[in-house]
Amino acid sequence: MADTCPNPAQIPVRVLGGPTVFFEYGGLRLLTDPTFDAPGVYHVPGGRLIKTAPSAAAPADLGRLDAVLLSHDHPDHLDDSGRALLGDVPLVLTTPDAALRVGGAARGLADWEAIELDRPGGGVITVTGVPAVHGPGAREEVEPITGQVVGFVLTGEGLPTVYISGDNASLDAVEQIAGRFGPVDTAILFAGAPRFPVLFDGALIVLDSAQTAEAAGILGVRRAIPVHYDSWAHFTEGRDELVAAFADAGLGERLDLGERA
Repeated sequence: MADTCPNPAQIPVRVLGGPTVFFEYGGLRLLTDPTFDAPGVYHVPGGRLIKTAPSAAAPADLGRLDAVLLSHDHPDHLDDSGRALLGDVPLVLTTPDAALRVGGAARGLADWEAIELDRPGGGVITVTGVPAVHGPGAREEVEPITGQVVGFVLTGEGLPTVYISGDNASLDAVEQIAGRFGPVDTAILFAGAPRFPVLFDGALIVLDSAQTAEAAGILGVRRAIPVHYDSWAHFTEGRDELVAAFADAGLGERLDLGERA
């Protein structure tokens, strides 16, 4: 597993590389943004995305999946192998736009829209779609260029609160989420400081390391698990920058990098 889970209230999380994370919550087996292709090049409008490292697991290694939480369907979040995997998953929660493109079991969640999922043995967990802005500036200016992105908050009776940010560059959005759900027990924060010269004059399209630490502070997290900072060439900051940023923010003890496993 990706962490030692020192607090029994925290859930084990398995980090597989890039934006892909596997975890169990309330008895349900969940996966974020499935990327399982081998390293290679993906051609996208205006440029290309280069995957530099393989996933730490194959889809067959994960066993049964109850749902996929898909922040958006760019190829560095949903590659060919990931798309194939979706055909065997009973539910995919994503953005309204991506749900139309993905089809099948995909359901779009608007901001603050919630869905209840039945837990094995009784009870439910609630998955709430929360705002994410994939670039600098106002959402209405960013989405026509980079598209819709959704984050997720998971809650349930007797369970820790879990936040999954998706590709978000807005600390204002984090403030809104903290106001509704904070403090957060586990935050899976997409980081990596990705930039592209052709987008927004090279400005950040997802949080950098210092902002990731700031987001953790805003959320009052008990544990922060950064992802989305390795395995792709467009990330400009990685593990070392994250460790330094959390130390500078006085949050080093809350940072859980784990190991890819």
